[in-house]
Parts: sequence; structure tokens; C-alpha cells
Amino acid sequence: MDNPKSIIDKLIGKSQEAFIVAIELYNKPTIKYRVEGFSFFICNAWELMLKAYLIKTKGNTSIYYKDNPNRTITLENCIRLVFTNNKDPLRINIEKIIALRNTSTHFITEEYEQIYVPLFQACVLNYTNKLFDFFEIDITEQLNANFLTLSMKITNIDETDIKARYPKEIAEKIINSFSDINQTIPKVDNPNFAITIRHDFVLTKNKKEATATFALAKDAKRAAYIFKETKDMQLSCPYTVSKCVDIINKWIQRDKLNFINPSNNENNQHTFTKYHFDLFVKFYDIKNNPRFCYEYNRSKSNYYSYSNSALEFIYSEIKKDPEHIIQSLKNSLKK
Repeated sequence: MDNPKSIIDKLIGKSQEAFIVAIELYNKPTIKYRVEGFSFFICNAWELMLKAYLIKTKGNTSIYYKDNPNRTITLENCIRLVFTNNKDPLRINIEKIIALRNTSTHFITEEYEQIYVPLFQACVLNYTNKLFDFFEIDITEQLNANFLTLSMKITNIDETDIKARYPKEIAEKIINSFSDINQTIPKVDNPNFAITIRHDFVLTKNKKEATATFALAKDAKRAAYIFKETKDMQLSCPYTVSKCVDIINKWIQRDKLNFINPSNNENNQHTFTKYHFDLFVKFYDIKNNPRFCYEYNRSKSNYYSYSNSALEFIYSEIKKDPEHIIQSLKNSLKK
């Protein structure tokens, strides 16, 4: 029998292959099996990774049924053993996608892509984060970070059109799935469950505040109303401040940087904090850079989310001088 490390290495290797297949399959424009294929392979990737983690933390026997030692446990069992909190947004995300995978063996329609894509995108990022948390493996060493953003076709879901196109049973299934996901997203309200896609259109004279522009013409007969550019900013900038801080700390640990936090607290001497993140944001005016940051309004308050490009930029600056960068920023901002 293989030793535990050998089994773990094999499981993790296959898990990463399944993950990459899921991404590649979903991002191919000619594939019509995108939703079914992605849900199948991403679930397979999670199952293999979680079984490797269970062996690592609980031993070989942990992935087998006690009353049937020749049969390994299901993905659902793995999730309950690793993510014990049934309200964990990450766990809810995987469980919803498992339900979709099980459904796809019976039927699936093109509308499911519009329904589930916010969950798919969150699931991709969750997998990459947990792969690093559990095994210190950075998937972007095999797959460019740009490919972690799923390509998608977004159209409105019209209940009347669905009822006209499909038999009653299938139409009701689609509409109920759409309603369930739409109701769950605001309840969970966490990017580990879903990365929502929203387009905001606001009239403003300040071009810096706009993600799309248009012009008014005096003569409508000879004029066209053209959007020069549209951007799905919440998908481009999915990270909260706390998530940014968490990711940057993981990168620092991964690369074993001698990052210095010039505080009096020795316990936090090498920890990147929200305070440090705010220093970078202020010094480099990141909130006013649409490539790095997205501002949105919720309950009459302004919130900010950040892009992977922002994280990579901040980290590249840290790597230049990890021991002195924070003190340098503080000194510069005092002037």
C-alpha cells in the first residue's frame, strides 16, 4: 500500500488537473457542454483535494466508509468533515454546484450559465485559496492568473420566454433555480458564495467616475448613441480589503519574504495588515484607478473592492524592499 504522502501527492496532482480542465473547458467558446463540464470537473477537483487534506490531517482511513473500507466517501461527506460550519459561504457554494452537477445528468439548459456563473467564479477563487491554505500550492504557477476569470455570455432571463420555450416541468425548474440563487446571494452576502455581476449606469460629468461614456447629438437622424466601453467592474474587482490583506500575507509566506511591520508588537512583526494596505491605497491613489478599484454604494454608504491587478501591483512594490517599504510609505505620507 502506498504511504500517505504518496497518496496525497497523487490526489493533489489529479485535483489540479481536474481544476485546469474545468477552467479550459468553460472558457472555450465552441463548447456547448460548458455548464455540465465545469460542474463535473470542479466537483472532482474539490473531492480529490479534500480527500488529500483528510489523509494529511486524519490519516488514510478517514476517506473510507467505516462499514465498507473498500469504498471512499463522497464529496458531500468530505465537505461536512472539512467545513464543519453549515453556514460557511464557501460550503454553501460547493453544495449548490454539487446539486447542479447532479441535475445535469438529467437535463440542463443554456439559461443555467446565467444563473450559476456568480457561483462558478467564486468557486474558482475558493479552490485556488484553499489549495494554497492546505498544501501551499499556487495554481497560478501552472495557469496564468488571467485565466481564473471565466468567460461568459450574459443575457437576461425572461420567465415568459422560458415558459414558451420549454415544457412546464423544465421551465419551472429553471425559474425556481434562478429564484433560489437570487434569494440566497443577498442573504449570504459573501464573495466566497458568489461574485455578483452588476452594471451601474449613472449620469456624471466626471469621466473618472465613469465605466462607460456616451454623447448626446443635436440631430438624432445623423447620430448614433455609442457606448465606447463597458466594464463588469464587480467581476474585475472582486476582493474586499480583508481578502486582499489575507492574499498578500499568503504570498509573503509563500515567497518567504522578510517583510517587516515596523510596529511595537513583536507578534505582528512580519504580518501585512489592513493599515499597511491603506497606506498603499492612499500613497498610490488606488481608489481613483479604475483598473485597481471599484466603488459602489450600498445602504447609502460607499464601499470599495479591488482587482487582482491591484494585489499584484502592491505585492510587486513590497518585493522591491520588503524590510523598509512600510516605513518608507509612512515617511512619504507625512511630508
